[in-house]
Amino acid sequence: MTTATSIQKTQPLPGTVAFFISDLHLRAELPLTTQAFHDFLQAQARHASQLYLLGDIFEYWAGDDDLVTPYNHDIVAALRQLSDSGVALFWISGNRDFLVAQEFAAAAGLQFLDDPQVVTIAGRQLTLAHGDAQCTDDVAYMAFRAQVRQAAWQQQFLAMPLAQRKAIIEGVRKNSQEANKSKDYDIMDVNPDAITALFEQTGSRILIHGHTHRPACHICGSGDDRRLRYVLPDWEYDVAPVRGGWMSITGDGVLHRFDGDGNELPPVAE
Repeated sequence: MTTATSIQKTQPLPGTVAFFISDLHLRAELPLTTQAFHDFLQAQARHASQLYLLGDIFEYWAGDDDLVTPYNHDIVAALRQLSDSGVALFWISGNRDFLVAQEFAAAAGLQFLDDPQVVTIAGRQLTLAHGDAQCTDDVAYMAFRAQVRQAAWQQQFLAMPLAQRKAIIEGVRKNSQEANKSKDYDIMDVNPDAITALFEQTGSRILIHGHTHRPACHICGSGDDRRLRYVLPDWEYDVAPVRGGWMSITGDGVLHRFDGDGNELPPVAE
């Protein structure tokens, strides 16, 4: 079984400018996954100038008043240490941690990005997203997403005591897990038309997202219409076989994919 120390032993590629991660689903009950995250920050991320966190970094986030919880405090402190070292941190909220707000950002030293966000790194224009907004075939989830992203709903929810919020979230998680067992596998993936619309909206030829837990590089179209959709892996180091990995971009504009041990995966011809 792979351990978190495997990340410690790897070195980032020379000239790495930025890293991209998502779907770590960090929680105290997963100590090896948590340690893998800390190892990644020290062995990988600190050698770049930018780190993009593309959603579901936490299993859930009940509100910024939960920053005092020791586990959350340790994660935020690690991010702040990285930020203070000179690495710029950027955050796109996921479906599990969309309640992360300004107090969290100030404590961690990070900047919020819209979803989707078009960025230019090493001369490459990239579209970054969490990915859940493109899962339009999952009608029930899209209705839930529309509700909880409303400012009025969030204000009402955050007015509840923290313990009550956590209990509600735990109930929603359990109900979601049960509901997903009966859903068609493809329904929970991104919709091709939604992806096409996103490419057209942003004008980008490269999309990086997470959410689906189906790491891959999908080639969309051909010729002058050829576009690439990279899906980031989720992390789980507390089970066998482990899951994990990240992407990076080097100063020459080349995108690289890595598995949970830090081994580079075969490149995709662009």
